[in-house]
Amino acid sequence: MAEQTAPRPWAEIPADRQTALLVEYGYYLDSLPPTCSLETKEQRFRSWLQERGISYP
Repeated sequence: MAEQTAPRPWAEIPADRQTALLVEYGYYLDSLPPTCSLETKEQRFRSWLQERGISYP
């Protein structure tokens, strides 16, 4: 069985990597229906980062 590791906090990600992730996330957003809901936007971002082993406050 693979060992689970704790997600890495967003704040610990170097700024250049954060920028690269935000660009990648922008492309991902293009595949989703638009929303004005800030709650939905935050949840989508958290879920997307979680899939990459990153936690976001």
